[in-house]
Amino acid sequence: MSTKKTQEGEITADELSYLEKHEMGRRDFILDSLAFGGLAASLGMMGGNAAWANMTPPKDEVVRIGYLPITDATVLLVAHAMGFFEEEGLKAEKPTLIRGWSPLVEGFAAGKFNLVHFLKPIPIWMRYNNNFPVKIMSWAHLNGSGLVVGKHTGITTFAEMGGKQVAVPYWYSMHNIILQMGLRHAGLTPVIKPQGEALAPNEVNLQVMPPPDMPPALAAKKIDAFIVAEPFNAAGELLAGGKMLRFTGDIWRNHPCCTICMNEKQVEANPEWTQKVMNAIVKAQGYAQANKKEVAHMLSKDGKRYLPMKGKVVERAMTLYDTKSYETPKAIQHADWQSGRIDFQPWPFPSATKLIVNELQRTLVGGDTTFLQKIDADFVAKDLVDYRFVKAAMEKHKGWQDAPGFDAANPFDREEIVAL
Repeated sequence: MSTKKTQEGEITADELSYLEKHEMGRRDFILDSLAFGGLAASLGMMGGNAAWANMTPPKDEVVRIGYLPITDATVLLVAHAMGFFEEEGLKAEKPTLIRGWSPLVEGFAAGKFNLVHFLKPIPIWMRYNNNFPVKIMSWAHLNGSGLVVGKHTGITTFAEMGGKQVAVPYWYSMHNIILQMGLRHAGLTPVIKPQGEALAPNEVNLQVMPPPDMPPALAAKKIDAFIVAEPFNAAGELLAGGKMLRFTGDIWRNHPCCTICMNEKQVEANPEWTQKVMNAIVKAQGYAQANKKEVAHMLSKDGKRYLPMKGKVVERAMTLYDTKSYETPKAIQHADWQSGRIDFQPWPFPSATKLIVNELQRTLVGGDTTFLQKIDADFVAKDLVDYRFVKAAMEKHKGWQDAPGFDAANPFDREEIVAL
């Protein structure tokens, strides 16, 4: 069996080629790439805004989860694997792995799934650009993403990214927002240009790319860097010779990424069911926070196979976070924040929602962004998020208190800290 030498030891060719055969293939990502990477195409396929807004979710109480194979889905998968839904008296189907954000949104809108995780900017887009009654019910996790650069680039700081090609998983993502925070701070200009078009020294060209394509593209020098959720950063490090430039949680302290979402109509029609679901989710948050190594194995292809990555990749993605391991480049510059590579807590801080809306309004994305200029951050924080059920669940299950960044005297408010 052939091998590829890396800093981590011997990596088989099978492990490297595995990335190119990952569940989220190019064909499945086409929907996500249409309309400049937005969701407009998939919404159009479903008959327009009115059709979406008028869809009624099924009335049964079976929990039906749709998820992407990333660690952002951890609490949904832990709640299922550990039987937390059943403890609440609920039936739960085996979670369905979906190969892209648009198919997941479509399935959710059609009622195929009643419990999902979405990149936080996606519900903003769905509710205010397409009038779909999505509600954010809690956060799915904290941090959990990073910016990986190719060894061929020699990049050690944001300032050295001028003239480079960078892949993002989605225009409406925390990854795109935080990346552009860093680029602007370094005096660089994000652009969206055809591949091969000349770039000015201060320009950084962005493109949407399926997460599983990122490590192979980096190894082949088709891109110079990518920013994405785990475990693809860990895969880029282990299997593609990538270097972590910065962890996103070291830029925006304990930021949200994915959120737990439901259909507002179902929430209002069945509040008891909703509360039971959220009880299970909050319990899973505490379990995941306290047992990251165990959970990593559970989720991996060496465990219950919720994620198609090997255990060593998922474990790295959830646990390896120390300054010694990331000295060059200096990926962790705020060790005093005492954050993890990924952490788990459910409370959807309004201050973060407000900052996301404000940042989206100045973040370069493909497609029509007219709606962004019409929404108010304070209104979105009150209207998009349902705080009732998660707060009640947090009173029942206390494990969330072990996550970083909580003020015990004032656990439901915080100040957002961004430090580049």
